[in-house]
Amino acid sequence: MTNKGSVLPWGSPSFCFRLFFFVTCLVPLLYFLSMYGWGLYSDRLHIVTGNLTILLWHWPFGPSYSLEGDVCWDRYRIPGCRLVDQRSLYPSADLVVFHHRELMTGQERLPFHLPRARHQTWVWLSLESPDNNGDMKPFNNVFNWTMSYRRDADFTIPYGKLVAKDRDTGNYSSTQGYIPKNKSPLACWVVSHYNPQQKRSLVYNSLKKSIKVEVYGQLEGRVLAPSNLLPTISRCYFYLAFENSISKDYITEKLWRNAYQAGAVPVVLGPPPDDYMAVAPPNSFIHTEDFPSTTELGNFLSQLILDKEKYAGYFAWRRSHQVKLYTDWRERLCSICSQYHILPAQKVYRNLEAWVRWGHKVH
Repeated sequence: MTNKGSVLPWGSPSFCFRLFFFVTCLVPLLYFLSMYGWGLYSDRLHIVTGNLTILLWHWPFGPSYSLEGDVCWDRYRIPGCRLVDQRSLYPSADLVVFHHRELMTGQERLPFHLPRARHQTWVWLSLESPDNNGDMKPFNNVFNWTMSYRRDADFTIPYGKLVAKDRDTGNYSSTQGYIPKNKSPLACWVVSHYNPQQKRSLVYNSLKKSIKVEVYGQLEGRVLAPSNLLPTISRCYFYLAFENSISKDYITEKLWRNAYQAGAVPVVLGPPPDDYMAVAPPNSFIHTEDFPSTTELGNFLSQLILDKEKYAGYFAWRRSHQVKLYTDWRERLCSICSQYHILPAQKVYRNLEAWVRWGHKVH
């Protein structure tokens, strides 16, 4: 039997009041979900299913790479990462990555004319130092995340790093076994674009008064073929890993490839020693800032090669680690997927210029 007393007539004042109350609560809730909730759920859904689409708006410096198949999984064993470069997929992309160089030169433009999905995030990508990024003001209040060599970037993509070996492949009784043989020049330097006003040029011109430095590249007209680069450096006791710009965390292939891979002890000029200590083993490099003058630096280098055991100590890291270089843009872009879920969704670089130039946290 139906309890008629529990049923509200459709037209009764009490029913209308309850309906009005329900609607007035439901509408704001649906609005909130449409503005925020569904977007948050969508982001979470990508994490659960792993179906994250990264659109590269344009390839850095022009040359493109093949994106056939499941690139991130097939090449780097990163699951659930869809890397695409077809602009027709823009509406469905979770992230859109823009390389700064082409935006700076005007070769490419940001797609402000296209509607942007609520959950979509824009990523600013650059491996250049602040001195080479031009006017940054047009890019304030545009990007959600940054991708850079900087350790405080949302996605950190260094030029290189040291990774642990699976096992010790050497059989050495002391670190001397790791010293490349047949060394002769005390120091060498490879420089492609020489600017006499740069700090590295000033330090070199002062240092060469104390020691002999073999110079290769356009400065001396001794350009090395790529295949001869590392073999030539390997014959030097020290390599001048001098950066062309002095800025936070800016440590390029001059350390990782030219010095470490070649087997020369790097003499570094770049960011402060603490920045190098954060990414490189202690006692594996010599920082110019640790010496009050280039004369004292030169004397230290000359004396160091006379102490075989002490010099050998700069190669001790080779027992357990090896150099990994990052040269493929696909690997860098695929690395986004492993960090995506820990980043705040509602983030905007309101003053990207201040972050790039001075390291300010301005989100």
